[in-house]
Formats: sequence, structure tokens, C-alpha cells
Amino acid sequence: MIPFPDIAPEIFTINIGSLSLSLRWYALAYLAGLIIGWQLIALMMRRPSIWGDGAPMRSDKVDDLLTWVILGVILGGRLGFVLFYEPAYYLANPLEIIKVWQGGMSFHGGFAGVIIATAIYCRLNAIPALRLADAMAVVAPVGLFFGRIANFINAELWGRPTDMPWGVAFPGQAAQTCEGVTGICARHPSQLYEAGLEGLLLGLILLVALRMGALRRPGAQFGIFLTGYALARIFVEFFRVADAQFITPDNPLGHVVGGPVIGLTMGQVLSLPMLLIGLALILRAALRPAVDRTA
Repeated sequence: MIPFPDIAPEIFTINIGSLSLSLRWYALAYLAGLIIGWQLIALMMRRPSIWGDGAPMRSDKVDDLLTWVILGVILGGRLGFVLFYEPAYYLANPLEIIKVWQGGMSFHGGFAGVIIATAIYCRLNAIPALRLADAMAVVAPVGLFFGRIANFINAELWGRPTDMPWGVAFPGQAAQTCEGVTGICARHPSQLYEAGLEGLLLGLILLVALRMGALRRPGAQFGIFLTGYALARIFVEFFRVADAQFITPDNPLGHVVGGPVIGLTMGQVLSLPMLLIGLALILRAALRPAVDRTA
């Protein structure tokens, strides 16, 4: 097995009297994804030729969009975790909902939050929502890549036990919950699988589609992102340990639909609608003529 790298979750900590302030890799991942995505969207808006009929919004408007996206990510991600993963606990402890610094964010919830926030922003500013969604889809893998790397550094969302040579000996609870294994066991580095599939591979596919003129077909890039993410997440769930609240002695794989052996995890259930919508958008874009100002 591969020893877990000696990387602390905190980049640095500043102690001011009794107050301790830390910058964590997870927070830096969010900031890096948002800032890089913001700059890349602004760059796309400054290149009207890639859209066929001109960019859907002015590049200076992207600054305002960033604020809406941040709100969508934080509120949606937290509420998604509360509703999808631990509703009973937070119903009994409602004040815990606001303690986002203690962890507990859902990608699917954050994604839904961004969709809602972006839809409101587009409505208020008369911007075609589907075309802006295409631009945001191109840059989303950047944030996913950084986020999954941060998950790995935090030693969270680890995978199932494995005897593969690239298995990682995660510390803490991961080393104490390997049923039938004596001592520290190796686990799939599922966070790195997701970083590679949702971040690098999906990002490459979207860039290739961009070079092939996908932004001239409204909905194509958004559809590719939805389909690619859903397929990657559904696949990685076969190697990733389900959230503890779904695991029982009779259901060791944490399936929420189907039986304990053949079934679906919460991540797979939430990804299926994304897959269906993504395929529908790709088909819709393929059946319609490309946007061309000169046509």
C-alpha cells in the first residue's frame, strides 16, 4: 500500500490570543476554482466569435455573476447535505446547519444552488440562461479537480478496502473501520479517481468540444458536462465508501435504493437525473442548426 502523505489539512494557522485562524486546503480549493472559473468565463465573453452570434453577456458582468455563484455554492451545498444526507440530525439540531466550517457540503446541492442563483441572475439581467450555463460548464471541472484534491488532503470521502498496489493507507477513522482486516488497510483513493475523471478528463472533453464549435450549439456544453459528471460519479461510487449514516450491518455498501448487494448509493441516485437531462440537451443541440450570425 501507499502511505498517506504527511500533509496537514491547514496550510497555516495564526494564533491571536485565544483566537485561532486557519487557512485550509479545502477553502483554498473553493477560492481557486471560483477565481479561475471567473477569469475563464470573462475570457470567453471577450471572444464573440466562438459563440456564432456574439457572447451572451459583457465580460464586465461576470464580476456580478461570481457573487451569485458563491452564494449558490455555499447555500446549495450546505442545504443539499442537510436534506440529502442527514436530515434527521439537522432537524433535531437546526443551529448546526450554519456551522459550515465543520464540514458537510454536497456537490449535488451546490450544483442545484448554482443553477437557481444563475437562473435568477439571468432573469434579472436579460441573459440567455442556457448559453451562460454552457460557459459555466466549460470551467466547472477546474473547481471539481481542486475540490477532490482537497478531499484527499483532508483524508475524507475515502474508498473501499483494496489490495491494488495503488491503495492508500488513510489515517484516522479510515484505518479503524476495515472489516475483517488486521491493522491499517489500503483503500481506493476515490478522491483522486474523481479528480481525474470529473476534473481532468471531463475538462479535456469540454475543451475539445469548445474547439469544435460546441458553443455555437446552445445547451451542448452544459449537456456534455451533466452527462460526463454523472457517468464519472456513478462509476466512482462503486469504489467509494458511502456516508456512514447509510451503512448498517444489513446494508454494508450504504445503498439507498435496491438491495444491500445490488442497489444504488445516494450519489448514484442524485446523478441519474443529471445523466438523463444531459443526454437530452446533447440530443437537442445536435438536432438543431448551429448558431451562425452570417447564416
